[in-house]
Amino acid sequence: MSSRTTAAITAVHGYVPDFVLSNQVLESMVETSDAWITERTGIKERRILRGKGQGLSVMAVEAVNGLLKKRGIGPEEIDLMIVATVTPDRVFPATANIVCDAVGAKNAWGFDLGAACSGFLYALTTGAQFIESGRHRKVVVVGGDKMSSIIDYNDRTTCIIFGDGCGAVLLEPNNEGFGIMDSILRADGSGCQYLHQKAGGSLEPASLRSVEGKRHYVYQEGKAVFKFAVTNMADVSAEIVERNGLKAGDVAWLVPHQANKRIIDATAQRMGLDDSRVMVNIQKYGNTTSGTIPLCLWEWEPRLKKGDNLVLSAFGGGFTWGAVYVKWAYGS
Repeated sequence: MSSRTTAAITAVHGYVPDFVLSNQVLESMVETSDAWITERTGIKERRILRGKGQGLSVMAVEAVNGLLKKRGIGPEEIDLMIVATVTPDRVFPATANIVCDAVGAKNAWGFDLGAACSGFLYALTTGAQFIESGRHRKVVVVGGDKMSSIIDYNDRTTCIIFGDGCGAVLLEPNNEGFGIMDSILRADGSGCQYLHQKAGGSLEPASLRSVEGKRHYVYQEGKAVFKFAVTNMADVSAEIVERNGLKAGDVAWLVPHQANKRIIDATAQRMGLDDSRVMVNIQKYGNTTSGTIPLCLWEWEPRLKKGDNLVLSAFGGGFTWGAVYVKWAYGS
């Protein structure tokens, strides 16, 4: 038994929409090719949430309900709900409030957290504080985005990258030395110019001109973002390993944000890890921003063993980036 109370992930669940948008379909929409997309990103297809009245909360509710069923607890036991996203259902109320109502989490409070592709790591670390302090015993952290709602499907530089998806984890107290052991989070607002959404906020409210000017879509300068991401994501991942006295052989899994296969490979190489210890599903789902890391945990959950050392790593627009060291708390 450890005297330190940590926040352990005790369950994980995910959800992706049924509709598959393949590279072949994109070839008929914009000037691109399957070979070009695959070579530069590693993406073969992505999921899209279609239909009227289908916002992020639809996916989040599926993920949270699956999480509760898997853990065998009722929604009234949830103390706090944090939803990491840049595509909330509405500016307000928070999507977290909508999800709490939909799943029956009547005793919980909640809020949304926006940190682009690093959002899940920011939210995970924030949720852990409430467990470690003793204030709460069950915190649900959701990471997800409906990126298709802010993508211009005439812009081949962005429409090939992003997809829709959502994942959720449950945090509970642990005194056995498992859980979230350490985190390093960073931000640099000077990166805003390279990756952002121009309109829709208080700086540039929605107007006829902003809509006609396509200013509500993702804007990205790909080369600049790639340069920052490949360096900072690799650096912070190596830093957290070194800071905790770990060697490459001690890391069971790297759980990287699924933005680009080349960035993932560079991070793994910097850490001295081969492909067999890196979670990669970008070929199936593309970049679901806040959803990528929990979706990886959901898919690999059956292969995770109690005591496994995991490094979760991400880089996001604005810029945000970070790494979290997790010692897995359950499994064979």
